[in-house]
Amino acid sequence: MIKKGKYFVAPHSDGSSFKQMFKKLAAAGAGRSVGDDGFPSGSWTPELLATAISEIDGNRAGIELRTVQLWFQDNDRGISAENIRWLARVFGCDDPAATADWQVALTAALEVQRRQRRQKRDGPETRRDPPAEGTPDAPLDAVPRPVPIPSVTKDQRKKFRLARASEGLFSRGSSLDLPAVVFAGAVALGFLSFIIGVHNISYDHGGVDKQVGYLWAPNWTFVFMLFLPLFFGLVVEALLYWKREGRQLLTSQVAAGDTVKPWMHNVEASSLTFWAVFLICSVFAGVIQWVGVRLGPLLSGQSDYAIDWGTLALIRPEMVSVTESIAFTGLTYLYMSVCFYALFVGLILLYAIVDDCGKLADNLKVDVGEIVSEDGRLLTRIIMSGVFRCSILVILTATAMKLQSLYLASDAENIVVWMMMDVHSLMNITSETRSYIDVSMPNQFSSMVVLLATCFVFFYGIIRFRLHSTDKVLARKMIFVVAILCASYFLMDAFIGWVVLLGVSTIIAIFAIFDPEFSLGKQRDFRGGRSVS
Repeated sequence: MIKKGKYFVAPHSDGSSFKQMFKKLAAAGAGRSVGDDGFPSGSWTPELLATAISEIDGNRAGIELRTVQLWFQDNDRGISAENIRWLARVFGCDDPAATADWQVALTAALEVQRRQRRQKRDGPETRRDPPAEGTPDAPLDAVPRPVPIPSVTKDQRKKFRLARASEGLFSRGSSLDLPAVVFAGAVALGFLSFIIGVHNISYDHGGVDKQVGYLWAPNWTFVFMLFLPLFFGLVVEALLYWKREGRQLLTSQVAAGDTVKPWMHNVEASSLTFWAVFLICSVFAGVIQWVGVRLGPLLSGQSDYAIDWGTLALIRPEMVSVTESIAFTGLTYLYMSVCFYALFVGLILLYAIVDDCGKLADNLKVDVGEIVSEDGRLLTRIIMSGVFRCSILVILTATAMKLQSLYLASDAENIVVWMMMDVHSLMNITSETRSYIDVSMPNQFSSMVVLLATCFVFFYGIIRFRLHSTDKVLARKMIFVVAILCASYFLMDAFIGWVVLLGVSTIIAIFAIFDPEFSLGKQRDFRGGRSVS
């Protein structure tokens, strides 16, 4: 019987113990994906079953491979109630009714095994040395009898793992949660800027009333209200697709006896990377940068950085006090450091998806560019489309950061006038010369780091999937879009007419976000990459 594309075996009660029932189901491949011939992909192995249980939606703790291996061995070990629930979802093909039936059947089989064990324990040969009072009838599945491992297992599950927790930000709960929280935080900071009066504020800059309001800064408005929420939403979409569908296309082809590492194993293998990023974002980009750029100048009354909404109290204390500025900038930098940590986590997860897909294809000795999903689309196109769209949004984020940094050093009234001055110069409408003050601009370094990290992930995907040779047209279009966005970033304010390049690249980027495969609304046969409309 096939249920949800998987081989389903109806639960039955024949008096078998848990071990007997489990071995039959594992050998039959109950709950595994069904091939084109209608037969299951093969028997369960400890590695495949551990992967399937760890990837069940809602299973936050996952499961240890050693625990599953104990189920396959000839011993008297039982299984915990929690793992019965996950095993029932596998055998029940994630169908609620079938899962409930299998949970009842597995629980009954476990009771049979416990009864058999009690009978064996209370036999004439063992009555001379009865078990100690309070000894449970059957220990949990991953518990060696002489050692009190149930409590150890709980401690292990409760142990904080940054990699697992970071991945959970994108894979647990609703796909709207993370984007909504980031957007809500940006809105809350916007309201606070209204309350303290820095949302729309200016100061005298060489005879020019220069606008430095919080809501006029694209690196705080466009980035946190638009670019990052969209980026997080797309990463969530890509991650959930890979865990629920994309990875299954490859793991279902694994032969019995072969080893496949669970998805969370690959994520936790990058634990050092997560900690390094956390340290950079929280300590250096968060605390140290806030102390150096905001707190120190506000307390000392002197600043080597361009004046903006965060340090305006130095020259206009009648509009905003130093105390208010310290409190508000502290909140904004805390929010910024958390958001940028999540941004780099998203890039790490995109890299992990590409790497995991490539390794699975290599282990199966198949061409990753020929794997087709259930809807007929190439798996590499689906994954790279997500990576491509995310890369565009992060590059736009870096561009907004650098744009604000350059504007603050200019002598323009506001950022719109500053950009229009370049257009007027290009069209010979005006011959005004622009001047800049000599100030430190840490935003330019931060934006460069964000840009380079994004380009690394994008080009790694192109190279790992060999998209430049298997899907040349799509690869060239994607590379062109990323290249023109990078050019607009590096050439910003480097020549007359740079605003035109920025505008053109932004329009192309918006189009690519909505249509990453450049299909122009046509239906395509993604097996061959030819239009069928």
